[in-house]
Amino acid sequence: MDAINPLAPTRLGDDERAGLPPWTYFNKELFQLEQDELFRRHWQLACHVSDVPQEGDWTTFDIAGERALIVRGKDKLVRAFHNVCRHRGSRVVAGESGRCKSAMVCPFHGWSYNLDGTLRAVPKAKTFPKLDPVTHGLVPLEHEIWQGFVFVRFKPGPQGSVASLMAEHEKEVAPYRLADIKPYSPQTRDILEVNWKAVRDVDNEGYHVPIAHPALHDLYGQQYKDGRPHAGVSRSEGRITGVAPRFWSVRNYVKHRPDMAHLPDEAKGRWVYLGMFPNLVIMLYPDLVGYYQELPVEVGKTVQRMAYYAPRDDRREAKVARYLAHRIDRVTGAEDAQLIKWSWESMQSSGFSNMILSDLEAGVRDYHDTLRAAIPVAALVSEPAKGQVETINQTLLASRS
Repeated sequence: MDAINPLAPTRLGDDERAGLPPWTYFNKELFQLEQDELFRRHWQLACHVSDVPQEGDWTTFDIAGERALIVRGKDKLVRAFHNVCRHRGSRVVAGESGRCKSAMVCPFHGWSYNLDGTLRAVPKAKTFPKLDPVTHGLVPLEHEIWQGFVFVRFKPGPQGSVASLMAEHEKEVAPYRLADIKPYSPQTRDILEVNWKAVRDVDNEGYHVPIAHPALHDLYGQQYKDGRPHAGVSRSEGRITGVAPRFWSVRNYVKHRPDMAHLPDEAKGRWVYLGMFPNLVIMLYPDLVGYYQELPVEVGKTVQRMAYYAPRDDRREAKVARYLAHRIDRVTGAEDAQLIKWSWESMQSSGFSNMILSDLEAGVRDYHDTLRAAIPVAALVSEPAKGQVETINQTLLASRS
C-alpha cells in the first residue's frame, strides 16, 4: 500500500464521529505497538486477594508476552513477581493457580525461591558464580492492591496509581466491601477469533441493548445510560425497573433478590459497570461482583477472561439472586460474541469503509480517541506501507512536542 504522509488528515473528512479505520483491526505491526504501548504499560487486573487466601497460594497472569506471578507469603502479604526463573527463564510455576508449602521450585532445573521471592536453593550451586538471595531472586513486579483487586504493570506507563485513576468512583464503590468478597465461580477464558478492539467496540455502548440483549433490556427497560470517561475510567449503569419482566431469569431475579442492607438505597436497584482503559470492565451488582478483560493473543485472536465474586452472604435469597444474575450475564455474553464476530468480519470487507457513530455511541468514540492519542498512527485513514507503522507513529508523537 502507499506510504502515508504523517501530516495527512486523520479523520474521514471532518466527521468527528468516525471510528478507527478498518486497517487498524488486522495490521500486525500495529498489534505489536498495542502490545507494548497499551498492555505492558497500563495497569492490568491480575486477580483478587481472595484468589490467594492462604500462605503459599499463588496465581498467574499472562498478557503481551509477559508472565506475572502473584503469591501470598508467610507474612500474609500478597506480592507480585515476574514468573521467570533467574536461571534460564523458565516459568517458576506452571498453570493458572496452586499452592506450595514453603518454596516455589522451577520445574526445569530445580532452582527454588522463598515465598517472598528470594532465592532459596540451587542444585549444584558450586558450579555457578556466587549467587545472592535477593539480587538473584525473582524479579519484583510493580503492583497495587485496590479494593482487594491486585493490579500489575510490566513497564512504566502514562497512568498514575490505580487509586488515583479510580478516585472519582471511590465513594460509590466503598459500600460494596470489595476487599471482603470471595470467589463465586471458576474463572472462565473464552477464545474469540477476533481482534481485541472489536470486543471493546461492542461493549462500549448501550445503543444495541434494546435489540441485541432482550433479557438485559427486560431488566433495565430504558433505564440504561453510558457516562463519559474521566482519567481513562468510564461508568455505565442500568437501573432495574421491575416492570413486568417477560423472561424467566429476569422475572425471578427481580422477585427474589434480597435487601442488601450494606448498600445505599440507590445501589440496591442498579447494575454498574466501570470500564478501565484499555481492556477491563468491573461489574458491580447488588448481589454479585465481577470483571471481564480482553487478553490479545494475535491480531485476530483474543481471550476474554471473566471472574465473579460474591459478598459473604449465605441467605437462600442471596444465592438465588447470584445464580440468576450470573445466568443473565451468560446469556448476554453469548449474544455479544456473535455481534463481536460480525463486527470483526466487517473490518475486512470491501463494502465497509468506517463506522458511523450515534451520539448514543459516544463511548466508542471516546475510546477510539483515547487509542488515537496513545498510538497516533491508528488515526490514519489509509494503512501505512509495510514496515512503516512504528516509524510513522514515532514521527507523529514527535510532532506533538
